[in-house]
Amino acid sequence: MRAPDEFSFDVPAELYSTGGPGSAKRPMSYRRFDRSAEAIRFAIEQLPPLMQRGTVMEIGDVRFEFTDIRKLYDSAEYPFPRDAADTEGA
Repeated sequence: MRAPDEFSFDVPAELYSTGGPGSAKRPMSYRRFDRSAEAIRFAIEQLPPLMQRGTVMEIGDVRFEFTDIRKLYDSAEYPFPRDAADTEGA
């Protein structure tokens, strides 16, 4: 993963999510965001924990696993206010 200070939160991003155990029986969820910061916020603040495990963000040819998405959300460079409940789990 790129260091957060080299990461652009303003580029478009695609988010792919699957559930946890047994997710092979459920379809993959896909969402496109105009800004990667919006995709990160959605992944952390809106997705249920079981779906977070199987979430990947793509920006161009670069893939970010959920642990990378969490690091970007927790970084000082993240542009949005954080949900207090979500920062406790970091």
